Amino acid sequence: MTDLLRPALRPADPRFSSGPCKKRPGWTPAAIKNALLGRSHRSKPGKARLRQAIDETRTLLGVPDDYRIGIVPASDTGAMEMAMWSLLGARPVDVLVWESFGKGWAADIKAQLKLDDMRLLDAPYGHLPDLGMVRRDADIVFTWNGTTSGVRVPDANWIAADREGLTLCDATSAAFAQKLDWPKLDVVTYSWQKVLGGEAAHGMLILSPRAVERLESYTPPWPLPKIFRLTKGGKLIEGIFEGATINTPSLLALEDYLDALSWARDIGGLDALFARADANLAIISDWVGKTGWVNFLCAEEKNRSNTGVCLKITDPRILALDDAEQAAFAKDMAALLMDEGAALDIGGYRDAPPGLRIWCGATIEAEDVKALMPWLDWAFAKICAARGL
Repeated sequence: MTDLLRPALRPADPRFSSGPCKKRPGWTPAAIKNALLGRSHRSKPGKARLRQAIDETRTLLGVPDDYRIGIVPASDTGAMEMAMWSLLGARPVDVLVWESFGKGWAADIKAQLKLDDMRLLDAPYGHLPDLGMVRRDADIVFTWNGTTSGVRVPDANWIAADREGLTLCDATSAAFAQKLDWPKLDVVTYSWQKVLGGEAAHGMLILSPRAVERLESYTPPWPLPKIFRLTKGGKLIEGIFEGATINTPSLLALEDYLDALSWARDIGGLDALFARADANLAIISDWVGKTGWVNFLCAEEKNRSNTGVCLKITDPRILALDDAEQAAFAKDMAALLMDEGAALDIGGYRDAPPGLRIWCGATIEAEDVKALMPWLDWAFAKICAARGL
């Protein structure tokens, strides 16, 4: 690879960040001009907007009618922590870990909740653990789509329909891009800032009737901060799931989420969102198949994410370098692409193996992904030349 001529065409929009993610096509600040700025979120119109977000989420995601949907603080992290602190401890826990965020949930369960009967089912980056090992009588904590590894579960067939425990699923890079099997999921969390490109800081907490039953029949042995409390007097605080949020939400961010939901509905709903992400992944797959220096971090095709697509450099010259030098090579590639205005924020996650991570969710245009591929080849050749490789 000796041709160092810059590609003629740059992506029209070079924002491929994995969070916060690119806004929906055509977005301008005018989309949120009707935000209820300066109004109380507990006012009649404020509550109505929050309730609208809940109702439209249910419709678009196909959430069952008997599941509760709540808007909570602190993004997906806040939603997952609320669920773990409120629900875990009643049963043994199996935690599935194959990337950074799952590892974080496991660390919190072990070090903060101090649950002795916690079993870690882990796998290295690029792989899934043995899903057949989960216990039917245990609570299960897992990420549907590994944001930092590009590895997702292909389905929920490994979860027993007659399970005794609850399933707690971090779906923040999966919701609106991958089909979620609702009967197999008791807690689902995600943030506005991923697939729909909304603003950060707010999380969604979705609870099955089984999760509500646990909340109302079990009191964890540790004190719960106010921001985590989902029950009062042994009963679910229904207001959280009707638009009365725990703390003050951003009505500006709320309006932006409503705009994203409206866009998704207008382009054809969930199937259209899935198709856009799948098409973006297919473009990268075709390119990887014809390119000798790169491969997916995810080993098995059926487990590859169609949102946070993670790539590793496989050229023997780079693999011969030590770990620090490999990491530096990947960072230099990402920095060069940023300087050229071809791709922003595509460096691999800090805890992941050295490589690149390209967001391919539904707000990304396929033409931009196509235009990016020659730039990846160019940047690789350019850094190789600069290093005398």
